[in-house]
Amino acid sequence: MAYDVIVLGSGPGGYPAAIRASQLGKKVAIVERESLGGICLNWGCIPTKALLKSAQVYEYAKHAADYGIEVSSPKQNFGNVIKRSRGVADKMNKGVQFLMKKYKVDVVMGNGKLIAPNKLEVTAGDGSKKTLEAQNIIIVTGARSKELPSLKIDGKKVIGYREAMSLPSQPKSMIVVGSGAIGTEFAYFYNSMGTKTTVVEFLPRIVPVEDEDISKELEKIFKKQGIDIMTNSEVLSVESKGNGVSAKIKTKDGEITLDADIVLSAVGVVANIENIGLEELGIKTDKGKIVVDANQLTNVPGIYAVGDCTAHQALAHKATKEGINAAEHLAGKNPEPIDYNNVPGCTYCLPEIASVGYTEKAAKDAGYEIKVGKFPFLASGKATAVGDTTGFVKIIYDSKYGELLGCHMIGYNVTDLIAEVVTARKLETTAHEILNAIHPHPTMSEAVKEATAVAYGEATDI
Repeated sequence: MAYDVIVLGSGPGGYPAAIRASQLGKKVAIVERESLGGICLNWGCIPTKALLKSAQVYEYAKHAADYGIEVSSPKQNFGNVIKRSRGVADKMNKGVQFLMKKYKVDVVMGNGKLIAPNKLEVTAGDGSKKTLEAQNIIIVTGARSKELPSLKIDGKKVIGYREAMSLPSQPKSMIVVGSGAIGTEFAYFYNSMGTKTTVVEFLPRIVPVEDEDISKELEKIFKKQGIDIMTNSEVLSVESKGNGVSAKIKTKDGEITLDADIVLSAVGVVANIENIGLEELGIKTDKGKIVVDANQLTNVPGIYAVGDCTAHQALAHKATKEGINAAEHLAGKNPEPIDYNNVPGCTYCLPEIASVGYTEKAAKDAGYEIKVGKFPFLASGKATAVGDTTGFVKIIYDSKYGELLGCHMIGYNVTDLIAEVVTARKLETTAHEILNAIHPHPTMSEAVKEATAVAYGEATDI
């Protein structure tokens, strides 16, 4: 069957690419081996946020008296929490199915493999095969949990993020290996549900890609919440022990052994680029990722790649923009290349973390002379009224021109606040414009303006 465009993979990079191509008049097919929406919608971004919301509601219920509300002995039902999360994912999956019909995108279920620059062979679950043809093919095959030699995932006692979202029963204790977004989110969730949680991080600080001040603040808060933090530590081996596991861990003070019901491996992801025909077509890869240009084109004409199977951040919103850019480019448009230093990162533990642009260290390393302002939510009227004053906004400017270099937030709902800074940086906004843009009061967004005022010695609320 002949198409203008075939999209291999229906995650947050795939289905928007298919829709955009259809909007631009192309006949489109999308190939998916499991569930429309990919990992993000079914086993990642969306269902994890449902889990985290349940944890937040449970925390609110336990502290209802702080708000003048009487609630007697709130209890969580782990099975129902998991069930709600799966229900949210199922609802979103049906939404993508509707969108495919709305935009007349043909859905072909099965494993896709490139057999020529314009041909894709699809093997269905029953073993039957069909060949699809198209002028352009967009590869959006995503990524999966990375496995370390010392931490083999068996799906029962050593699990990845997927199993962590659908455990049949709540573990009494858990070791989370890795403290990136996945590790910290699950550490917060399980600890809030009542699981004794330990985070093991190989690097000197947790959430190591974030600004150092963010790492310090989150570690302090996590410890206050009862989460054990082990940095500069490495899991050497994991062995079964009764109904649980025994983990041998190398620390800066020597080797120790920790027992737990379950170990969650959250040490990163690896791209799904095996067995999809890359080698046969000579498509270039580097360090386990497909190599693309600024328009998402591979070295083979007509074949694009977007999302986690390519370089840069493994983020859903980054994949979406790349997919849309690829669709527009193949349709003859001239999409603006992505500025990867202006892609926001968000972590949805409590408190939330959001950041974009340079960290303080990165700005200095890049040669900038900087002004830094930090505004604590302790001084925020809205945060005080909400009852959560943890965290701060830290903002970084170039001293010479007032260029907004970066912003780093930790606190209540900061994943919603970061969009202001992303837009401001996109528009090349300076400190002057931020200071003179009236922010509504009382809101959490005032902290962006107030942090800027701190940087320039004009603060009136701290």
